Amino acid sequence: MIIPMDKLCRLFSSALDIIEEEQIGASEYHSMRVAALCTAMGKKLGYNDDALSALAACALFHDNALNEFPLSKDEITGEIKSKMRHNANNMILHCERGQQNAAWLPFKKDISGYILYHHERGDGKGPFGKREGEYPFEAALIAAADSVDLVYKLQRIKAGELSALRDKIAQRSSQHSTHSATAALLDVLDNDMLESLRDENIAETLNRFLPRWEADASEHVVLNIARFIAKIIDFKSKFTSKHTTQIASRSWLMAGHYGYNPKECTALYLAASLHDIGKISTPIEVLEKPGKLDKEEYQIIMKHVQSTYDWLCEIPDLGVIINWAAGHHEKLDGTGYPFGKKGSELDFNTRLIACLDIYQAVSEPRPYHSARSHEETMVILFEMAGKGFIDAKIVKDLDDVMRTYSMRDIPPPVQ
Repeated sequence: MIIPMDKLCRLFSSALDIIEEEQIGASEYHSMRVAALCTAMGKKLGYNDDALSALAACALFHDNALNEFPLSKDEITGEIKSKMRHNANNMILHCERGQQNAAWLPFKKDISGYILYHHERGDGKGPFGKREGEYPFEAALIAAADSVDLVYKLQRIKAGELSALRDKIAQRSSQHSTHSATAALLDVLDNDMLESLRDENIAETLNRFLPRWEADASEHVVLNIARFIAKIIDFKSKFTSKHTTQIASRSWLMAGHYGYNPKECTALYLAASLHDIGKISTPIEVLEKPGKLDKEEYQIIMKHVQSTYDWLCEIPDLGVIINWAAGHHEKLDGTGYPFGKKGSELDFNTRLIACLDIYQAVSEPRPYHSARSHEETMVILFEMAGKGFIDAKIVKDLDDVMRTYSMRDIPPPVQ
């Protein structure tokens, strides 16, 4: 299988934009606009496709660690300097972890420093105290696009306001990034570019701008991509900070138990890593509600599976992985969601991920229950299997394989 990284990047960026809007009040499609501006600048500067893919992806994922180390909008734009200094350590950790996470993706060009230094300002006032020329120019390009879009909300600027906006950006170039990076931004920020950044146009703009980027689905590549995905999903809420990573690790363990070949193992691991990507669109107050959900809240939670399916269908290259990932709340008797499929319509790997999802959700601590031991967890799974909801043979296999790891995390696969 060939993995269409350009399509996956667009999918991930949709998820990250939701997080940025929720965490710092960034406007919708912020990461997409940053990536579109950076790609336009890269093309103008003569970057080849590999260099453009690297720049665009890092622009899309510049704030991928935002959930791990939250920042305010003021900290990111640097408008309140005292607050930025007060939380400088969080800013540094945010940048460092973002760089580490992005390094898991199969770039064809070295991206060292692209995300690490995207909050530097060229005058030494960034979190690392770097001056222009002491860090990659690509980081400065991302900084310029990121800051300008956050401060001015480019999707709302009218054509007649562009000239005045360009003057403001030029006057405050050192506050947005380096002088040279700001000049590169102004070189592409014309009326056509402004129109392409509007909410109704940005998805198509990114489709046009992003060069094709593919990666072989080797075990090494898939495992690293899956870890990047899991980071984005799991840090949506502190209560699910290990949910996806542990389901993925458990799926790898079960694949070994069933004697899957390497290709089958990696496909299952990728599906498990993607299964909850739609949950990013679920409001945090619903995810972290300490008590029982009411009917309306439960309906909101249920929508995450449909979102997972809809988002993954934008990448038809994933094939059967889409159904494995999006079928984790289906039940053998047809009472599951979102499709209400029955056992005859659910293949083995869909049933397996459904069981693993329940096992992990039941065993990990949640706002409404404490962590449970393997034995306590299996009581619930055997009861569900007895009622015909989930696969009894898989439940028995989970009992055998997972017993050793009661109350302990399963480490990721060794590459």
